[in-house]
Order: sequence, then structure tokens, then C-alpha cells
Amino acid sequence: MIRIKRAALDFMLELARNMYPREFIGLLRENANKEIYEVLLLPKSNYGRGFSSLDQYMVPYPIKYSGSVHSHPTPSARPSAGDLLSFSRTGGVHIIVAYPFNERSFAVYNRKGEPLEFEVVE
Repeated sequence: MIRIKRAALDFMLELARNMYPREFIGLLRENANKEIYEVLLLPKSNYGRGFSSLDQYMVPYPIKYSGSVHSHPTPSARPSAGDLLSFSRTGGVHIIVAYPFNERSFAVYNRKGEPLEFEVVE
């Protein structure tokens, strides 16, 4: 079960709303309790209409991350072929936040694009 801190989820949803209709992308960080608690935004990331990308060389050393988060400007939170390629390179937990960017419009996947169970915690 993936645990997501409410503050981190609220931040993801707000980022998606503010970037719409462009996509955003970031990296997920876990705390000692294995809860996703932070989104790391990298310099030189690309936020476009229908795509987003990040520069892995911009990850500060020795920061560790557990996966990625990005938005879809459409109601589908299903991963595309490009998403699956990105998932395979950036950790084991991946969140897609879809339009209209609320608590019912996001999904969590593993690096293969298989849905993961999750809970939002305080």
C-alpha cells in the first residue's frame, strides 16, 4: 500500500491546476515512514501541451527519490507509452494527476504501469 501525505497530494493537485493546459513533472520523495511527502521540481524541466520531461542530470546529489509525478490535461490518468518508458527509468512509484485535478482524478502505478493501491494520510 502506497501512503501519500495529504500536503504532498494537495501540492501536486495545485501544480497541475496552475500549469493547465500544460503538463508538469516532478520527482517523488519518501520519508523514513515510507510515505510520499514531497515533490521535487527540477531545473531545466519541460512543461508542454501534451508532454513533460525532466533532466536527470539536474537531480541534486545525493538526493534519493522514489518515483515521479506528472499531470495529464485530459480526464485520463492512464499511462501512455511515453509514460511507461519514463516510469522504467525513475523509481518504483508513479502518480498521474488528470483533469480536473482533484482527489478522484489521479492514479498510482508501479514502474510497469500496473495500478497500485494507495491511501492519503495526514
